[in-house]
Amino acid sequence: MYFYLDGEITVWRRWTITRHLNRCPPCAQGFDFEVELRQVVASRCREELPPHLKRQIAESIGIEWHERPQP
Repeated sequence: MYFYLDGEITVWRRWTITRHLNRCPPCAQGFDFEVELRQVVASRCREELPPHLKRQIAESIGIEWHERPQP
């Protein structure tokens, strides 16, 4: 479902899943919940992290941190 939501699947696979969601109310209900959850997280999680916390997170996952990350 997450690959579907992120658009990371083929057109054929997307069509197959969409058709299934249109025919399966329990799956469609689960899908709707995931969409709504993403919208809530996106709208409410907009706080800026302190620079020291960003650096700490980056270092913990093995990324070199610069105050302004390079593109």
